[in-house]
Amino acid sequence: MMAGAGHEALLIEVAARYQQPAVLVALRAMLNQDPLDLFPAKFGAAPAFWTPHSWTRPRLASNGKALPDAALDALGAMLRFPQTEGVYAGLDQVRQACTPACLTAFAWELFCEWQEDGMDSKENWVFNALRVFGDDDVARKLTALIRSWPGAGQHARAVAGLDVLAAIGTDTAMLLLNGIAHRVKFKGLQESAREKIRQIAEARNMTAEELEDRIVPDLGLDDDGALLLDFGPRQFRVGFDETLKPYVRDQDGARLAELPKPKPGDDAELARAAAERYKLLKKDARAIAAQQVLRLEVAMCARRRWQTVVFNTFLAGHPLVRHLVQRLVWGVYVDGRLESCVRVDPDGGFTNAGDDAYALGTGDDVRIGVVHLLEMPAADVAAFGQLFADYELMQPFAQLGRDTYALTSAELASDRLQRWDGVVVPTGRVLGLTNRGWRRGRTQEHSYAWEFTKACDDGRLVELSITPGIMLTLTDEHDEQTLKQVSFGSTGRHGRVDKSAPLAALDPIAASELIRDLQWLGA
Repeated sequence: MMAGAGHEALLIEVAARYQQPAVLVALRAMLNQDPLDLFPAKFGAAPAFWTPHSWTRPRLASNGKALPDAALDALGAMLRFPQTEGVYAGLDQVRQACTPACLTAFAWELFCEWQEDGMDSKENWVFNALRVFGDDDVARKLTALIRSWPGAGQHARAVAGLDVLAAIGTDTAMLLLNGIAHRVKFKGLQESAREKIRQIAEARNMTAEELEDRIVPDLGLDDDGALLLDFGPRQFRVGFDETLKPYVRDQDGARLAELPKPKPGDDAELARAAAERYKLLKKDARAIAAQQVLRLEVAMCARRRWQTVVFNTFLAGHPLVRHLVQRLVWGVYVDGRLESCVRVDPDGGFTNAGDDAYALGTGDDVRIGVVHLLEMPAADVAAFGQLFADYELMQPFAQLGRDTYALTSAELASDRLQRWDGVVVPTGRVLGLTNRGWRRGRTQEHSYAWEFTKACDDGRLVELSITPGIMLTLTDEHDEQTLKQVSFGSTGRHGRVDKSAPLAALDPIAASELIRDLQWLGA
């Protein structure tokens, strides 16, 4: 481990202090050991559900030949090796030698057999096959199970599933992992997913928000954010609306309700492949859309800013996210001050409120962010509203037409917001606060949660109390919740408001968004 971390020279230096040649010889023998020889002397026998001869058989990429029975048994043995110190080198060789599709199918069928056999925790090595051979399709299917397992008392199994998503490591797998971190009804699983995202981000030397920028799949779209579906004589171009829902246009540019059925003159094979591609695209886009819309809205409320190069690469230039970016008004900030409001046109350029080209500065002091309505000059609000109407651009969330609010003078002097004390609201609506940047508070006896909290950008916290509370293992036990006080202050050790602070410390945007959330809650 130390040598692998770059400390081999130090190890040799320390060994030399013994002034015994045998010590250096032994150390070098250890460091030069063949990775294929690093396996346990004893490991478990194959379980009863190990019946690989009836599964999709791995095939060599070089000649398409299927692996013989003896090789399958060797593969099973390698999968049962502990992976505490990393993937066994032999599995990497298998992955390089065989076609990815057949290995993935083999791994999933092994996993399904384990499920059918009762998922004995002693045979959790089955996850190793998904870690090593899993792909985006495995990640999608596994995510559905991960989300359901805690409800069946299988929290540990769900956490092991998070490790598999992290090991698969594709953009789609990371996006699905991030989705669990942001939205799942089991708080313990959500916290585990958030910690996993934090670890991955830390390993890549970035923040969780920066990681989120980089893990959005492009879904195979071209540089213009479109996709051509080929039927042979006919082609259809895929676009996306303000919710990232895909649609198709025919060769004349007419928008169609759905991808047409093949005609007798079409190439049947191409048409079938195009239909499958569109079906998968719709499924993936649906999984991505809610996350990305929420991410940009939260970024607006939290006033997150991007460097120009990062914005152009991961937002305006991203094949999928660009469809949201082009439907929003962006602020150009210089030294933290709003210099201009702009929009991004289909070519990736910037235009101002007069629809004239805008030259974006490239200095280190320039940042770009989704501008909040309270920051925008009234003239820009009207001008961009007209531009978006002229171009028939619907916004992914309320920006130009956003409701804004302000605290009263009495509220500014208080540390509590009491407008909604005693208001009764549906429990489902309270749970919906998690889609607006709120988090459930720490669960207490009987897995009840009585608080929801929202972090402010200065490190302080807003806390909403409810009664009778929400039992997270049975969220429909109470149909309604009574809202209690809304507190504001510093964060305590249990993630609750500790030392209170006057609401006047909230900036106007944070105060407006807080009132807007509660107004929505009590609507």
